[in-house]
Amino acid sequence: MPALNLDTEADRIAERVADPDTLFVACLCAEWCGTCREYKAAFDALADRHPDICFAYIDIEAHADRLDDLDVENFPTILIEDSNTTRFFGTVLPQVSIVERMLHDLTALPGVTGAPKLLRPALAAV
Repeated sequence: MPALNLDTEADRIAERVADPDTLFVACLCAEWCGTCREYKAAFDALADRHPDICFAYIDIEAHADRLDDLDVENFPTILIEDSNTTRFFGTVLPQVSIVERMLHDLTALPGVTGAPKLLRPALAAV
């Protein structure tokens, strides 16, 4: 299953992240960004390889009202959350293998001090 789209599948995202055992991985991008558009296909393929994880592709400008507190400085920005903490929040090179390595060893991502943990609550309100 490709990454879910907040524009059209907000209910499915909220349903998936309601399960505390579901890891949430969001690609925060912008529609105008050519790098983001190219990265989307690889991100969708990563989501296909990990159906137990909730992947979402989110255009932050289209959803500025929900994500106003997020400080996204560059694209693609990846957010990885579990039910307890934000495991990763930052810009990555547009190579999906980087995110895949992080997902294979979550123990290497012990949590990010001061990172936002607001996507789950924002999406759960849908």
